[in-house]
Amino acid sequence: MGERLEVQRVIAATPTEVFDLLCDPDGHVAIDASGMLQSAEGGKVTQVGDEFVVHMDLRAFRDVAEGRYDVTVSITRLEPNALIEWSARRPDIPADGHCYGYRLEPAEHGTLVTSYYDWSLVSDAERERYPYPRIPESALRATLGILARTVER
Repeated sequence: MGERLEVQRVIAATPTEVFDLLCDPDGHVAIDASGMLQSAEGGKVTQVGDEFVVHMDLRAFRDVAEGRYDVTVSITRLEPNALIEWSARRPDIPADGHCYGYRLEPAEHGTLVTSYYDWSLVSDAERERYPYPRIPESALRATLGILARTVER
């Protein structure tokens, strides 16, 4: 499996329509298949370094006592209508080295969307604390399904 998951789906929408949703913090909550993202605060992102807060509930995804917490999402790569990548960190825990992202490519019937999750930079200490990958491939695939349902309307 390596230290990166990638899933793809052609979505019947333009790269601009998909990208607009992915730049909106509420869009991330709306398409999340894991059930962990509860709500978000912050405006649309437009450049590397932009941030927003997501209110999380880990109990929705795993049977753990951690429950509710907040993460700050920081945009690490952004190419309009082509790429958005971010890392997430908790205020009480340093960034752990994993990132998420979407690549968008024009396709014959819309946009080829690649969703990825990379944990290659996670420290050994963090790997001892939590099993990786934290998010299964099935959650990435399901999120693409919700993304399609949302932007293809």
